Amino acid sequence: MAVVPGLFGITHSNRDFSLKDTWGKNQFNSSFPAALACYLYSKELKAVYYKTDSSMQTVIEHIGIEDLYKADPLGDDTYFAFETQFTPFQKYVLGSIPRNDLVIMNGTQSVSSLEIKLTALPDNPTCDFSEDAYGSEIVIRPDTIIYLACAFIYACNDDRNVLQSILQDAGNAVIDWTSASCVLPHLYDIYQAIKRLVSISASFQSPVVMEPVWKTRGKSPQLANDCLDVFVWSNCGLLNLFMPSEQDFISVGTVKTLDKISRHTRTMIWLFKMLKDYADTGHFNGSKIIDELSYNTKNDKAFSSNGLRTHPIMACPELTHPRITKGEIKNIILGGGQNLLSPERRFDAIIYNSPDLFKEDFL
Repeated sequence: MAVVPGLFGITHSNRDFSLKDTWGKNQFNSSFPAALACYLYSKELKAVYYKTDSSMQTVIEHIGIEDLYKADPLGDDTYFAFETQFTPFQKYVLGSIPRNDLVIMNGTQSVSSLEIKLTALPDNPTCDFSEDAYGSEIVIRPDTIIYLACAFIYACNDDRNVLQSILQDAGNAVIDWTSASCVLPHLYDIYQAIKRLVSISASFQSPVVMEPVWKTRGKSPQLANDCLDVFVWSNCGLLNLFMPSEQDFISVGTVKTLDKISRHTRTMIWLFKMLKDYADTGHFNGSKIIDELSYNTKNDKAFSSNGLRTHPIMACPELTHPRITKGEIKNIILGGGQNLLSPERRFDAIIYNSPDLFKEDFL
């Protein structure tokens, strides 16, 4: 019988791993992490889970992959739907809800939805530090904020009245949401409203982003022996990647505000506006909010946070020494699937990995 390329645990899926096109960079970056999580489950390991307490302080726990997927990761009824809409959240959103990286289905029912961010450890700002100070850069898409808003609405049991009581009158005085000058005086109220939301919903957190990491030996292209692990961000935990702190606010007259609307601040505004619109009307238009509330910054991404910001939040034994070794990759990529990969060819990477070019006798 011919050996068929595949990935561990991904038996039922909308991707055909016998086809080379399925192993392209964009597909592999979500397919492999899904399989890696299944592999963790098979070894009776849990993913590291970043949550917060009611005061928005980071809490590090662990989450079983069966709880992350809300299904048996290796079950016959489990279906991996990549780049698929999570239809249970459609009722919150005007227009079509965006596709998410991974939707887990149990039979015909969509049970969980995750954005997947496969990240390198360490990133450039932390690559010269000691191993226990390595950090990774995470880039979050605008569509993820739509799913983040939905997760908070779900935590409030879809109840507009509950959400209104939490948000109170924050944002009501904003005359023009597309104008930075109109929004800046109200940023502290928005910040406080989201903090109140966390204080109420901290007991009902749900995973929204799965961040597997692959670790190298410093900045080199060589994998570290302890090279793979899975980290997960809850809806509350993700806030600590972009929300300002109390110390970031400055006083301008009698108003507390920030000096500008950065990508991180804009993400906070997007989230708040989505939640406020739902509280006011019972739905929100996420795509319109993202398009119109740009504040003269491209909206190709919501925000990015490099290792200098992520490490203090993520620091744990699993980040210093990921639990899956490079020797186990062959247990995850199956049937010669590695031969179907199509890695990017980058000129700077080729030069960096060709030191002979700079020898005096090289011709």
